[in-house]
Amino acid sequence: MTRRKICVVTGTRAEYGLLYWLLKEIRQDPALVLQLLVTGMHLAPQFGSTYKEIETDGFIIDERVDMQITGDTPVDIARSMGAGVAGCAEAFARLRPDILVFLGDRYEILAAAEAALVAKIPMAHIHGGEITEGVFDDSIRHSLTKMAHYHFVAAEEYKKRVVQLGEQPARVFNFGALALDNISRQKLLSRDELGPSINYKFRGINFLVTLHPDTLSLVQGGREPVDHLLEALNAFPEAGIIFTQPNADPRNTTITQKMGQYVHLHSHRTILVASLGRVGYLSALKHCDVVIGNSSSGIIEAPMFVKPTVNIGNRQGGRLRTDSIIDCVEESAAIKTAIEKALSAEFKELLCHIKSPYGEAGASKKIKDCLKRLPLQDVLVKKFYNI
Repeated sequence: MTRRKICVVTGTRAEYGLLYWLLKEIRQDPALVLQLLVTGMHLAPQFGSTYKEIETDGFIIDERVDMQITGDTPVDIARSMGAGVAGCAEAFARLRPDILVFLGDRYEILAAAEAALVAKIPMAHIHGGEITEGVFDDSIRHSLTKMAHYHFVAAEEYKKRVVQLGEQPARVFNFGALALDNISRQKLLSRDELGPSINYKFRGINFLVTLHPDTLSLVQGGREPVDHLLEALNAFPEAGIIFTQPNADPRNTTITQKMGQYVHLHSHRTILVASLGRVGYLSALKHCDVVIGNSSSGIIEAPMFVKPTVNIGNRQGGRLRTDSIIDCVEESAAIKTAIEKALSAEFKELLCHIKSPYGEAGASKKIKDCLKRLPLQDVLVKKFYNI
């Protein structure tokens, strides 16, 4: 029997963390062959060379596509996308996968999908149908939906949106969010284990901070959102802070530099890390008191740990969310007020009653089983589904 070759592409630390259990499910199935293509931030030293974590986890990297991430201007990003398309095209010619699987909304993934489109490779997209109004990733996500032939969404509302985009309902599957598998299946580090591993001493109050660029916003008055965030954090001198580095989006260098300067001035209680790793990040989520910034993990994962999230700006605008999310504008006074609310006893009491809109654990196996049986013949020609 010919084994089905499933190629999974990963370009960032966060998306690899979500894919981890799916990769294991595919690798362990005797009817399947896992092909792993690694690209984007994984191969960039300035973002922690996180391909090493993939190898440490025991996965074989079949292809590495260097997107030559050397800067953070629009020209730099567009040049990286071009390198990604060319490199993925050559990799697919060698791998000859039966189906390509990718997750999310990043430009690294768009490059891989473009190469697969012209190579006539069937594609399956995970986490389509979502909305993030503050970033161009929103347009990329919907573009990936239109290029893909099968869809694995995280909520019923997202399934309806993918169908609204013209995709056949029979090809859209709602198995919930992959992040819930990480939380339910992964053994996490204790405080005593995590702290020394990242050279951080936990305090009475601890913040986990991740701020990515809002790629569609304009900087007003010469002040970046990170300036407002850091000013707000000054109001909590007793708090320890774990900063994680932003994604490789336009203006990421500015955020990293200003966070680094802040950590230099407050080195007794703060750290900045390029990547905590899959287990380290979830462990930090578990042991922090408030998640602050604009990462999707604050919307999806943090509520599962019964942690409040201060969500800054429009980057996650439009995502389904629980009452544990406190939205605020990119202004220091608003951020300070939101953090104070997150720390209040009244808000902590509210957290005990939240329920995730992203289903239950088990998505990884369901997606694997689906990939195993889905017909791949005659799927390239897509008919638009009119509502």
